[in-house]
Amino acid sequence: MNSFFAMHGAAIRDALRRLAAAPLGSILSCLVIGIALALPCAGWVVLDNLRAVTGSASGVQQISLFMTVEASPREVGEIESRLRAANPGNWRFIAKDAALKRLQASEGMAEIIASLPKNPLPDAFVVEPADTRPEAIERLAKTFSAWPKVAHVQLDSAWVRRFDAFLRIGKLSITLLAALLAAALVTVTFNTIRLQILAHAAEIEVAKLIGATDAFIRRPFQYFGALQGALGGLFAALLVTGGGLLLAAPIAELVALDSGSFVLHGLSAAQIAALAATGTVLGWLGAQLSVAIHLRRIG
Repeated sequence: MNSFFAMHGAAIRDALRRLAAAPLGSILSCLVIGIALALPCAGWVVLDNLRAVTGSASGVQQISLFMTVEASPREVGEIESRLRAANPGNWRFIAKDAALKRLQASEGMAEIIASLPKNPLPDAFVVEPADTRPEAIERLAKTFSAWPKVAHVQLDSAWVRRFDAFLRIGKLSITLLAALLAAALVTVTFNTIRLQILAHAAEIEVAKLIGATDAFIRRPFQYFGALQGALGGLFAALLVTGGGLLLAAPIAELVALDSGSFVLHGLSAAQIAALAATGTVLGWLGAQLSVAIHLRRIG
């Protein structure tokens, strides 16, 4: 067991020595890895924040029934009776007079409402269906639209479903981008390790001659690639966090103009660790491929 830790400790020290021996090259490689990892990571952060913006609204599934303007109280009562019999879920009645008063209380609308000869708004019912499946809601809306004196039926949550579809497309696009960049990172590490191998080709050949195993030769390069990837992942987290801090103030000002409040969420500690782990795995994989090919050639 002691020899196991000693071998791996020596390999890690050798990898750190190689990183320190060429600081500029190591920094540039970490920058490339960090930028490549930061692109899909930033996309995920944007999608998470967009989902948070609509998170409270995504659970609201409503159907609005607008009566005709000339509908009488008796006809409105008939629709109310139909709703009780159908029992689609929770529902409430919004009288046209109450809707007019609410509109009149809005900024800049008082004078416009006062100039109207009569109330142009209809009575309405707002239904929150018990069955929130899209097909069930659409079927319910079609039933409501066939009722007498119902002028218009509106699915108030239709925009949420469209937005969810947009988020799914965005997630798929970012996943494809992440896959392409992951392949690019493996290639970058592959070439970096290949240059390291060529620079120490004589040492590797001598080590093979005196009986060193492939695992012994491979181990320092694997740690070198893994360390480079981990540093690149941490740099990616730094880029995403810095970008979030720069955007936080402008976004807060924009939201404040709409009388709202929103806090931009950045990366959590677990996500930063996952980003570093991803860089580590990709760096290790690139090193593994590079050393395996070289050992096969000289083996």
